[in-house]
Amino acid sequence: MPSFDIVSEVDMHEVRNAVDQSNREIGTRFDFKGVDARYELMASSEIQLSAEVDFQIRQMLDILKAKLVKRGIDVKALKEGDVELSGQKAIMKVVVQQGIESDLARKLVKMIKETKIKAQAAIQGEKLRVSGKKRDDLQGIIAMLKEASLDIPLQYNNFRD
Repeated sequence: MPSFDIVSEVDMHEVRNAVDQSNREIGTRFDFKGVDARYELMASSEIQLSAEVDFQIRQMLDILKAKLVKRGIDVKALKEGDVELSGQKAIMKVVVQQGIESDLARKLVKMIKETKIKAQAAIQGEKLRVSGKKRDDLQGIIAMLKEASLDIPLQYNNFRD
């Protein structure tokens, strides 16, 4: 029976490269001269932006997004936190989302069932396995999900006949 997996994965190596490039860019930009601003990649797929004021954090976020897009990472995978002001520092945490949450997985299963295509969708941890009798049906499901406006980027892999 043909099947494929729906996943939401981000290449953390590319994220690390984008963070390094962003750090280099704010080091050379004129509007950040003499400002203590930097990006830090935490172990739990979290990027911490720190600067002196809120306005600089917003500029840094734009720089980071541009670097991520250049490296082929969808910015929908970023979940921005609030800017925290403490003393003379402004800090923002940006989480890189990996995997499909259970609520969204149930929503995807419901969307697949509403199409009336003869296919089964099963939630397997942080991914979805879709299987059906015909390969064309599965390709129709992929096309439908690509057109849907979702909050996270989806990849379709492990397509088997």
